[in-house]
Amino acid sequence: MKEYKAVINGEFIDNNEWLEIINPTDNSIAGKVTALKGKDINNAFESARKSQEAWENTHLLKRISILNNFKKLLIQNKNNLAEVMTSEIAKSLKDSLSEIDRTIELIEYTFEEAKRMDPLALTGEGMGAKNKLGIFSRVAKGVVLAISPFNYPFNLALAKIIPALVMGNTVVFKPATAGSLVGSLLGKLSIEANFPKGIFNVVTGRGREIGDLITMNKEIDMISFTGSVSIGNNIKEKGSSKDIVLELGGKDPALVLDDNNLESYSKNIIDGAFGYSGQRCTAIKRVITTNKIADKLVPLLIDKVNKLTIGSPYENKDITPVIDQKSADFIKGLVEDAKLKKATILTGDKYIKNLIYPTLIDNVTLEMRVAWEEPFGPILPIIRIDNIEEMIRVANESEFGLQASIFCADINNALQVAKRIKTGTVNINSKSQRGPDCFPFLGIKNSGQGVQGVRESLLSMTRYHGIVINY
Repeated sequence: MKEYKAVINGEFIDNNEWLEIINPTDNSIAGKVTALKGKDINNAFESARKSQEAWENTHLLKRISILNNFKKLLIQNKNNLAEVMTSEIAKSLKDSLSEIDRTIELIEYTFEEAKRMDPLALTGEGMGAKNKLGIFSRVAKGVVLAISPFNYPFNLALAKIIPALVMGNTVVFKPATAGSLVGSLLGKLSIEANFPKGIFNVVTGRGREIGDLITMNKEIDMISFTGSVSIGNNIKEKGSSKDIVLELGGKDPALVLDDNNLESYSKNIIDGAFGYSGQRCTAIKRVITTNKIADKLVPLLIDKVNKLTIGSPYENKDITPVIDQKSADFIKGLVEDAKLKKATILTGDKYIKNLIYPTLIDNVTLEMRVAWEEPFGPILPIIRIDNIEEMIRVANESEFGLQASIFCADINNALQVAKRIKTGTVNINSKSQRGPDCFPFLGIKNSGQGVQGVRESLLSMTRYHGIVINY
């Protein structure tokens, strides 16, 4: 069995305490990671604090050079990283490799964007203050706590880690339990890349034992978290830093306003709803349209769902097991509630342990849980509404506000509706999605706080420091 150790102050931690990571595909043990204790957590933050000033005082191009060595090791170890990712989260090998490739591009873009974080130079003459020159530079916030989710254990980890480090922060990184193998491998590669001691620390273990210890440590200057609403809200309430960026849940709607290009609309909807078995915060999680359009759209959706392949991630199937049995039971409960309330199951509703067949549910009413709750799995409800005004109202009544999709041939009509949708981003004639990673990414309401994206992450992990020259 592969053992993956935590990394603190540039050294592997072996305390003979282990946490087993379960392979969702066959319930075997994919590997095990160090189960840290409270003392270890404190050591990680103390190491990050002690090394921060020297790291920030390292020249930007030197920081980029060190991080670029790390990037090269990521590329060299791409196949191993992808295989480990597939073993612990049941993402297809093809998609695991794609996630790594995408992230390498993000890292390279981050290096270039960091070089252009130029200071502001201002005079006071516009306010009647002569002989003053203000220079306002972006400086590191200090110690960043980065917490990543299970579904994108590589991309959503490094989208936090690299911007933080390149701008002179030090990092304590806590991967999700499922995702800890990949996270621990990042720690191993950081040692091989000769990271200065203490700038990057990987802490792993049982969340119930160390979760609050991690988020409440007094050394934290900023927290970047991606994960569930409940944990995100707990961090907001109890976390030691009020400087927080949160990426939480979603209930992204797809509003179909006309029937002019239903073939394209249906393809985008299915791709958006069932990619990585629907385990994406930006997955399309409800279709909202009129009866007239739905009657034409539904057969196309059924046809495309029935063409999805189902089974093992090692065979690059479209639909693979969801992360664990608890998640599968929750998803099944949403379907059962809809059936009890007279929804129509069009296809799916079949389960083999935590492998859930892609399920389309028609005639979903607003009294059904699946109309409002985030399933994080391969089910898609279709809500039939009388008119566009009602479609907008239903879309906006959700507690979530991450993304939405609008499908409409008339761009003027699409834009008018898009402006009224209360989400961070609205996609026109395409599925909801996080990328490109250089775009700002944000959610409102219970979907998040703050903004991510390459430049936005560089900004969120720095602050202005001003020097005023009086002459």
